[in-house]
Amino acid sequence: MPTHNAPRRNGRFIPPLLSVPFVLYNVVAFLFFAGVPQGWEQGLFLIPMVSGTPWAITAGDFLLVIGIIMLFFEVLKSTNSGRNSIVEHMLSMVLFVAFLVEFLLVGAAASSVFFLLMVMALIDVVAGFTVSITSAGRDVTMN
Repeated sequence: MPTHNAPRRNGRFIPPLLSVPFVLYNVVAFLFFAGVPQGWEQGLFLIPMVSGTPWAITAGDFLLVIGIIMLFFEVLKSTNSGRNSIVEHMLSMVLFVAFLVEFLLVGAAASSVFFLLMVMALIDVVAGFTVSITSAGRDVTMN
């Protein structure tokens, strides 16, 4: 058993990255789609495939890809055991609650794109606390 305390990394504070797709969704939904959730089904561009069938990328698909990338970095952030990690986890929970409230109460958020972004926020909260608890268990030394 090691007799010294594990070093703690003190990284800088980074707000929840899933707030980027949250803000993007709201800005685009209200400014460009006039609060109509079906606007996310609009095609952005086509990519020709080898099969000859074009692949249509919609605005919702593009935003979900941004959300998945942000979720990846959020999970990486959760491995940090610095002092800021607790505040970051709490802010991630607040962001999830904001997603949930908006999904339930705002008509423009009644889309599968917003729902999937909300599920990503939930996964971020659960993964963040799980990774933190697991890594904290390794930091505890028994004397």
